[in-house]
Amino acid sequence: MNLKKNIHLLLLLGILSVVCSCSIRKYIPAEERIYTGASVSLESDSTIANKAQLRNVLEGVLRPEPNTKFLGGYPGLFYYYKAHRENPGFINRWLYRQFGEEPVYQSDVEPYQVEELLLNRLANRGFFYSRAASKFYEEENFASVQYTVTVPEPYTMATYQLDSVPLPLYGAMAPIVANSKLEKGIRFDLSALKLERERIDNELKKKGYYNFNPGFLIFEADTNQYDRKKFDLFLRLKNDVPHEATIPYKIAQLNIHPNHDLRQDSLQTDTIRYEGKNYIQENEFFKPKYLDRYITLEEGERYDPIASKNTARRLSTIGAYKFVNIQYEEIDSLATDSIGYLRANVFLSPLNKRAIRAELKAVTKSNNFAGPALGLTFSNRNLFKGGETLNISADFGYEVQLSGGDQSGLTSIELGLENELIVPRVLFPIKIDTDFFEYAIPKTRISIGGSYLSRSKLYQLVTGTARFGYLWDANRYITHDINPISVTYTKLSNTTPEFEMILDENPFLRRSFDQQFISGLTYSFTYNGMVDAQKTHQFFLNATADVAGNSISVLGQQQDTDSAKTFLGLEYAQYAKGDIDVRYHYKFAPQQRIATRFFAGYGHAYGNSDVLPYIKQYFSGGPYSVRAFQIRSLGPGTYSGENGTDSFFDQTGNIRLEANIEYRFPLFSFLKGAVFADAGNVWLSEENDALPGGKFTGDFLNELGMGAGVGVRVDIQGFVVRFDLAAPFHDPTLPEGERFDFQWDAPVLNFAIGYPF
Repeated sequence: MNLKKNIHLLLLLGILSVVCSCSIRKYIPAEERIYTGASVSLESDSTIANKAQLRNVLEGVLRPEPNTKFLGGYPGLFYYYKAHRENPGFINRWLYRQFGEEPVYQSDVEPYQVEELLLNRLANRGFFYSRAASKFYEEENFASVQYTVTVPEPYTMATYQLDSVPLPLYGAMAPIVANSKLEKGIRFDLSALKLERERIDNELKKKGYYNFNPGFLIFEADTNQYDRKKFDLFLRLKNDVPHEATIPYKIAQLNIHPNHDLRQDSLQTDTIRYEGKNYIQENEFFKPKYLDRYITLEEGERYDPIASKNTARRLSTIGAYKFVNIQYEEIDSLATDSIGYLRANVFLSPLNKRAIRAELKAVTKSNNFAGPALGLTFSNRNLFKGGETLNISADFGYEVQLSGGDQSGLTSIELGLENELIVPRVLFPIKIDTDFFEYAIPKTRISIGGSYLSRSKLYQLVTGTARFGYLWDANRYITHDINPISVTYTKLSNTTPEFEMILDENPFLRRSFDQQFISGLTYSFTYNGMVDAQKTHQFFLNATADVAGNSISVLGQQQDTDSAKTFLGLEYAQYAKGDIDVRYHYKFAPQQRIATRFFAGYGHAYGNSDVLPYIKQYFSGGPYSVRAFQIRSLGPGTYSGENGTDSFFDQTGNIRLEANIEYRFPLFSFLKGAVFADAGNVWLSEENDALPGGKFTGDFLNELGMGAGVGVRVDIQGFVVRFDLAAPFHDPTLPEGERFDFQWDAPVLNFAIGYPF
């Protein structure tokens, strides 16, 4: 039935396009024809290397662009003509603003100018003395043009050499030219010559030639060769190049301003000499011994833009500065005929010492709990004058069960407090050489926090956490996050008889709460290629590992063979857990992309545990998961929940698989749209009688929850408020044979901050 509907829809679209195409004929002026585009025909008496690439270059200069064609019609033109008639009406004007296009006529085409552009592009690529011709193909209301270019055999390079360059510049340029990619036999290519000039300029800058620029270089091609179609290439300096551009520069003085403020630039400041650098600041805002390791510039060293860039990047990662500005001044009094000298000033403008951020959220869960949540974060930067940042976060949430029969009116109160100290250096018993970390210096992160959850008539849960670890950006794309010390303590108390009954019926759930003490190591690897927002193909990879209980197992005590081991009187968890999150975005237009994601995770309990701790288990469903199902309501497997969706606990498992695809497109201004489909579920690796159908089997594809929907996003300079409306079309909780059913009468509205992936 759905297939027939889709076929009918396509036929309707095709008919509408043809109607639009036919309808515009009566609006076309009598003396005009609609321009439908151009093509390029390449003719040559020799083989053309990279012919397809050359054709793409030539097609890139064809002007003008024809009107957009869709399924044989011109809807943009149709809306234009409808909107420009007398009394067009509001609908036609709106359609024109959204989709209309100005008509492109045959009279707008200037073939002789296009021919000149074609010949220019051919000459720039070594095809000298080419010829170009054009011809219009006309119909009653439409016209196109074909350009025919005849290209001779291209000129190729015989030799490439450096010529007429003074010392000491010649000595610096000679090895750079020797390593050039311009090799004998390559075709003449103007764009390649421009890239060669820029490469030489970049290499000279690294050798200290501060005042050099690629515009000082000129290539000369000598075609007076005995061999036909050959040329010698000479690289020279242009006339009147200033002497300052032909000598290298050294840094004679390095000044660091750790507390720079343009509004108070005239204040008296003190200068402290430390490790060959001048630290200029009023009082002591930032201790030089901590700031010095971020600065890769050195007095007496030659000017190097790479060292300057590395210094600016490293300083910006501290987290205490809003702006990092490195300026160079020439010291004319020290300059000689063979070398110049610079004064480097590093200006650091701090962020506000203290900041507070508030976040108000509305929470809704699959068990019909809903209510407001408030989060507050207080930040104190440069706490100990070494770039340290202290973040104190407090959370408060109140939820009430809006429906649920006998359980209606249950309330849930959640309180949380976390203290996090980020130190922008490595805290380790043995001194770590920071020169090894060229891109960025690792940060040490120490955190301690706790949370309290009270569900009326059910239970109270207290959780305490402590972590010590390191965060390190290896390069622009890769981040390592390792916590060698990660401790979590949970305590379930004040359980009611109703909840005890549930625990008695589900031993796995009881065991997951019994694991009160979790001590282990966590590691996360992230590759984020999406920092290159303009790339067509963008990749993201995150892999995490979480291992607990191995180190303290040697200290564990066991009262008898049937009981679990304890540490400090607490039963501890022992498990290994790993997951991977892979994303790929295909950006095929400036504001349009296909975004995909795949997630897989598995947790294995062993030794002292036979089930993962409850807080370490996976869940599925919700605004960042399978959006057609409420948060934490999907699975495990084909399990349908208790009393519909009114369960006392979230539905979790130790295996998770998920896949998502989404088409994102602009609507207007800051409003974006999306069409998406999600699939996923969680499973148990062992059979649980209290959760029938929850075990992972070979038929897992038939147990995926699947849904599709549409979304609207308010995207204001990267801050995104997202609304997604989705409905399931494959529900694993239904009997086999009935699972494929698009349930448009039961949509789920998701509200979230940020994109889902």
